[in-house]
Amino acid sequence: MARAVRHGQRTGLVTLAEDAYDTADIIRRDLLTKARESEGLKAFAARCNEQVRRIAALYALFDLRSQITVEDLEAAAALVTYAMDSVLDIVGDTGADKPKRQPLSLVEKVRARIAMHGGKATSSQVLPFVNASAAEVKALPGIAVTTEKKGNGGRPAVVFTLADDEPQCHADAQPASTQSDNQQSATVLRMDAYRPAPQPDPEPRPVKRSALLEENPFLALL
Repeated sequence: MARAVRHGQRTGLVTLAEDAYDTADIIRRDLLTKARESEGLKAFAARCNEQVRRIAALYALFDLRSQITVEDLEAAAALVTYAMDSVLDIVGDTGADKPKRQPLSLVEKVRARIAMHGGKATSSQVLPFVNASAAEVKALPGIAVTTEKKGNGGRPAVVFTLADDEPQCHADAQPASTQSDNQQSATVLRMDAYRPAPQPDPEPRPVKRSALLEENPFLALL
């Protein structure tokens, strides 16, 4: 064991032997086919070939060699196949009868990211998660693009919003304003209709003075 570890530390590169290339291709094709036939093994499809190469390299290093032989590859493939069969025995082919889920379109992904951030999201909050460029997102229908200046004087941030929300808000607000104006006009008309007409003040009547007072004005003082 110690010798194998020291040998592995000294060996800088482990390569395939000349007669092992064809075997490596056959093993890779067989394992990929096996992994893709079952829903529960699709996680192995992208890594099964790399796992076989790593395990075969360990077999070669433990045998104090720096080349992978056909026997190393076949032994490693048998170990990986056993692991895949064990997974199927434990969890079963759980996804065989389930309908395939349709992947989200780009516009659905962008709208979901914008909704996640409260209806407004910057380019750094959207682009890395939808695997698209800024030009592709700007060309999507229903997505509005604006810029916001930063307080530190840096480059303005590109902000994405849902463009179809704004007309809806204006359309909802307009009938409410019209209804309020109609109610106000109706109220004024009712006030004018029931307001009583102003009555002019009566003119003072002249006071008739008696004939005696006309003849003797000092008589009122007695």
